[in-house]
Amino acid sequence: MHEDLRRRALESSKTVSKKARSRQSSRTTSAVNSRPNSRPTSRAQSRNGSDDEDGGGNLSDETSFSINSIDELLASDDFNEQAAEPQRQELKDRIEELCERKGSSYKGREDSLAAFVRILTAHHLADELYGRVADLVSALLRSVKAESTERETILALKAIALMVISFQDDISYDGLSAQLKRTICDTQSLSTKAAAIHSLGTCIAFCGAGDDEIMEVLNFLLEIASSDGSFVNATDDADTVIAALQEYGFLTTYIEDLETESEDAVAAFVDQLDSDNVYVQIAAGENISLLYEKSYTPMEEDDTLSDLEETEDNSSSGDDSGNSDGPKLIKRYNAYHNTYEILEKVQALASLSSRKLSKHEKKQLHQSFASIQITVENPRLGLQTNNASRMTVRIHQEGEMKVDKWWKLMRLNALRRLLQGGFVNHYFEGNKQVLDTLPLIMRDVNVKGLRSPGHDKGKKGRWKDNPKRGIRGFSED
Repeated sequence: MHEDLRRRALESSKTVSKKARSRQSSRTTSAVNSRPNSRPTSRAQSRNGSDDEDGGGNLSDETSFSINSIDELLASDDFNEQAAEPQRQELKDRIEELCERKGSSYKGREDSLAAFVRILTAHHLADELYGRVADLVSALLRSVKAESTERETILALKAIALMVISFQDDISYDGLSAQLKRTICDTQSLSTKAAAIHSLGTCIAFCGAGDDEIMEVLNFLLEIASSDGSFVNATDDADTVIAALQEYGFLTTYIEDLETESEDAVAAFVDQLDSDNVYVQIAAGENISLLYEKSYTPMEEDDTLSDLEETEDNSSSGDDSGNSDGPKLIKRYNAYHNTYEILEKVQALASLSSRKLSKHEKKQLHQSFASIQITVENPRLGLQTNNASRMTVRIHQEGEMKVDKWWKLMRLNALRRLLQGGFVNHYFEGNKQVLDTLPLIMRDVNVKGLRSPGHDKGKKGRWKDNPKRGIRGFSED
C-alpha cells in the first residue's frame, strides 16, 4: 500500500505550492483535479464540524499559535486547586462506559469520549487510569478502526494522546503507531487524518520510542508534507500538511544529529514557503529555523579555538554568538546548501502585503518570519523576536524559563495543542511527561509538584490584580 501511495505521490501534481503548481502541464487539468475552495475553508470546517462542542478542543486547535501569540498560552482562568471529586468520579464512570462497549450506541460513545477528553485535558489524573490502561487502549483503538462517525474517531484519537501523556506505563508505541499510520493513510476523512497525525506524534514522543523509530516517523511525515498530502490521499489539504509539519518539528527536537537528513528536509520546507496557506508557510518556516539551529552545537573539549573562530567568521551576521550566558556554539554542518535562497523567500514573507490575507494572518506572517530570518542569518542567536527581546515564562517564585530556542517553542506548541488551558494544571499537578518535555521550573529536588495556581489568587499583585506576573506571566524582557 505504501509503495502505491509513494508512486502516486511522486506522479501527482502538487497544488499547495505555487512553485510546484507551475510545473503542471495544464492549468485546466489542475483546476479540475484540485479542490480550490478547500484551502481557505478547510481549517474552519474541519475544526468546527468535528468536535469543538466536546469542550476539550482539538489536537490542533491553534495552528497559528506561535511566537507572536505565546502570551495567550496562560490567558485562561480555568484553573482549579485540584481536580474536584465529582470530576474524578465522572472520569471513573466514563472509563467504565468506554470499556463496556456492548450495547452502546455511537452517540453514547461520543458523549463518553467527550467527557473523558475534557477531564484529562484539564487535569493530570493518572491514578484514575491505573489498572484500566490496557482495556482503555483496546476500546479506543476499536473506535478508531470502526470509524462509526468522524466525531467518535477524532475524540478517540485525542483520548489516546491524552492517555499517553498522562500515563506512560503499560502503553506500547508499536501497536498504537501501526494503527495510527493505517488511519492516516486509509481514512476518507481529512479531519481524521490531521487528528491521527497529531496523535501519532504524541505517541511516538511519549511512549519510549528510540531514535530509529522516531526517524521512521519523521520520514513518513516528510513524505506527507513534501507531497502536499498526496502521500496519504489528502492532496491539497492544508490541515493534513500543517499537522505533518508541526509534528515533524516536535519530534525533531528529540533527535540529536540530523546532518544526513537536514538537506532534504529543508528543501521540502523551502518548497512549502510558496504555499497559498499562511499557516503552512509559518509551520514550514519554523521547521527551517529549527534545523538551522540544530546545525550548531555547544563547543566540546576536543574542539579548538580555531573551530570557534571559523564558525564566527562564516556567520552571515557579524554579531556576537547571542549565547553569552551559555556555552559557545560551533557550526557542525550546513543545514542547507543555499541559505541565500531561503533568506530571499523569508525576507519577502516578513514584509509581504496582500489583499488576500486578513489583518490577523498578515500579522502572524510578518512577526513569525521576522524571527525566522534572524535565526537563518545567524543560527547561534536561537529564537528572538524582531526587537531582540526574549520571551520568558515565569511561574510564581519557583523559577522561570526563557523561550529562546526553537526546540523549546516546538515542544511548548505541542503541549499547548494537546492540553490547551489544562497545560498549567498538568504542570502544577506533577505530570512528569509534561515536566520532562519542557523543563520549565527550577526548584528544590525535595519539593513534589508545584504550588497550585489558585494558591495566590487572593494576593494582591500576584494573581488576581496583576495577571502579568506569577503563573500567567508570559512576558518579554
